[in-house]
Amino acid sequence: MAVSLPFNIGLLLFPHLTQLDLTGPWEVFARMPGVTNYLVWKDRQPVMSDRGLAILPTTTFDDCPPLDLICIPGGPGQIALMDDEETLDFVRRTANNAQWVTSVCTGSLVLGAAGLLQGYRATTHWGSLDQLSLLGATPVAERVVRDGNRITGAGVTSGIDFALTVAEELFGRAVAENIQLQMEYDPEPPFQSGSPRSASPERLAQAQTQMQDFIARRRVATETAAAKLKR
Repeated sequence: MAVSLPFNIGLLLFPHLTQLDLTGPWEVFARMPGVTNYLVWKDRQPVMSDRGLAILPTTTFDDCPPLDLICIPGGPGQIALMDDEETLDFVRRTANNAQWVTSVCTGSLVLGAAGLLQGYRATTHWGSLDQLSLLGATPVAERVVRDGNRITGAGVTSGIDFALTVAEELFGRAVAENIQLQMEYDPEPPFQSGSPRSASPERLAQAQTQMQDFIARRRVATETAAAKLKR
């Protein structure tokens, strides 16, 4: 693979994100040769994840160097970003100059709110997959979806699959396989209940009931963002 080094990757760090959306890809990216990773937010104060893990940004919107790849993770805090013009402007500016525009989980809805997925195939967490269509994207129920220079990962744990896909794209299969082996990424889940396709009807109904109020709030944010894109 012909990759110009150094290669700068920026992952958006924001309050109440799901940390594994961020740290799963970070672990893979940090093992790629010649790559510099940045955790980017408005300031350098600790950022609290949705489950109480504090993470330190390494750069700010103002200080962030040009990025070759931008990655937007997801999580409950994504809702607030849907009309956060400072963040959306940073994402737009960075994406316009980046070689790769990527996301994990509901980070794709942020890309959509920034107008960066119109006409593209994309994925997100299964509970919100249909919302992508409101933002001009074509929802695809797959673990990782690539369309042009857009690469999106589905929910949470798929961030590792997503990042290994990026590693192969940038450095070839041998490098990606070596990273996978180093990480011993060889999942054998104790239960076959990790997606709507494999979960029992009872488990799926329970999860949908538990999430329904939150998904409804997310949909309102997505509909508001979609209306702004049409202006």
